[in-house]
Amino acid sequence: MAKRKAEKARILRSKTIYRGPVFGIRRDEVEEPGGVRTTREVITHSGSVVVVPVLEDGRVLLIRQYRHAARAFLWELVAGRIDEGESPRKAAARELIEETGYRAKRFRIFLDFFPSPGFLEEKMFILLAEGLSEGIAQPEKDERIESRAYDREELEQMIQKRIIRDGKTIAGLLYYIRFLTTKD
Repeated sequence: MAKRKAEKARILRSKTIYRGPVFGIRRDEVEEPGGVRTTREVITHSGSVVVVPVLEDGRVLLIRQYRHAARAFLWELVAGRIDEGESPRKAAARELIEETGYRAKRFRIFLDFFPSPGFLEEKMFILLAEGLSEGIAQPEKDERIESRAYDREELEQMIQKRIIRDGKTIAGLLYYIRFLTTKD
């Protein structure tokens, strides 16, 4: 049997180029599996949570907010950065309260993925939030958020008609609809 080369890259040199409050940029000189030597610039990020808040009647709560990078208002699932020392469940609970005011009795991680692994080291965790109780939203001072609940059929139509254009929301909703709900 042939000997396999290393499965992980070997970092030869690493330099932080930028460190900001939300993300950083790092330049790594690496030897990748297979022996390729190259330089990779990586956006560093602490990770994020995406929350699928399911109301008692089965509808899912979405939020709408302006996203400067997209130059548009987007319908999205509740989401946000995982702060240092926070677990995904704790971050999800915090973001749900901030953006909608709702509290959940149960959070369950049902999917995790890398949204853009070519240059971004962020990992996203998608959590199902159930047993919701209504409250008052506590958005950050730079957030203007509206929320609305949609049933499964409306969500599918919004994705199909490209009303929902946010990748994490599309991934989370399609996985939820396909694998975690039963068709009537």
